[in-house]
Amino acid sequence: MMQPAAAELDIHLRILASRSDSSAAQVIPDAIIGDYHDYATLRGAAKGSDAVTFEHEHVPNEYLRALIAAGFNVQPQPAALINAQDKLIMRQRLQELGAPIPAFQAINSAEEAAHFWAQTGGHVCLKARRDGYDGKGVWFPGSEAELVALTTQLLKKDTPLMAEKKVALTRELSILVARRPSGETKEWPITQSVQRNGICAEAMAPAPDLSPQLEKRARDLGVEIAQSLGVTGVLAVELFAFTGENGVEDIAVNELAMRPHNTGHWTQDGSVTSQFEQHLRAVLDLPLGATEETAAITVMANVLGAPEDPQMPMRERVREVMERYPAVKIHLYGKAHRPGRKIGHVNLCGTDVQATREQAQAAAHFLVHAQWPDTV
Repeated sequence: MMQPAAAELDIHLRILASRSDSSAAQVIPDAIIGDYHDYATLRGAAKGSDAVTFEHEHVPNEYLRALIAAGFNVQPQPAALINAQDKLIMRQRLQELGAPIPAFQAINSAEEAAHFWAQTGGHVCLKARRDGYDGKGVWFPGSEAELVALTTQLLKKDTPLMAEKKVALTRELSILVARRPSGETKEWPITQSVQRNGICAEAMAPAPDLSPQLEKRARDLGVEIAQSLGVTGVLAVELFAFTGENGVEDIAVNELAMRPHNTGHWTQDGSVTSQFEQHLRAVLDLPLGATEETAAITVMANVLGAPEDPQMPMRERVREVMERYPAVKIHLYGKAHRPGRKIGHVNLCGTDVQATREQAQAAAHFLVHAQWPDTV
């Protein structure tokens, strides 16, 4: 999704992809097929580049440091990226910054897990410190015994763990910020997301019914984190919203992502500058684009693979959606069907939150199931 923006800005992209049929390799002509775990391959892909950046946080930091030592411009740099790679390090650094976060603890034994259960009154979320995404590597044990058994099992598999106090959230928000190496930052309007089975199903911006005070706090928090951690490119700060002691909505940081993020896909059609174009501008230290929204509300609905792929070809489903909802913008990823897999998303700009949500959801539903929901 960076390729159209790159072409328009006369930026040449090269992709290191694991497969020739991967989404990016399908649209970026200069594609090198290889494994990013192999340093020689990684360095070969970086040769001649003005900047090296990523679509996920899992590239080994020792390789990134080696690229920097060899004279390559890596953005974001490993010192920032580690805070998105390791959830415990992230929590510790955010605590040092004074950012609002849930109570947390490193879990190195079943005894430590049991102690944390007692400390939090059983409100425990257990997390793998590394490699978790889309609900993977996150567990909500229903009892102390279940927590202890789960911890024992995972530690035997050499899975580094941490635990944090489960937040009684009222909704999930995110603030996306872009920062360039020379220091300029731009943030987008606050996004509200809806998770189903640990996967982002829907996002809307600006977040409805958000107080000006909380909006400013979230914006300031995102900028402070980006600047303090030295993040470059797009940073997504995922937030838990909850009812504070005074009955007023408050926020705590959930996780960080240092790349274009699913909750920012709405910016493709609902913002002056998309997160994909902005990420390119930022890592190349170019002036950042305006981030104002272009509609009263923009809704993004993910297209997640159905339990069984319908017989109707996707191109016919796309045509049906076009005919019923001509304002819907469809973005497919060129991925084969797999149950629950993100194979695309739709964006819809509108003026009424509920009507826009219903139409975006209906469009995504048809792309998934080849039938309209009963509510339409």
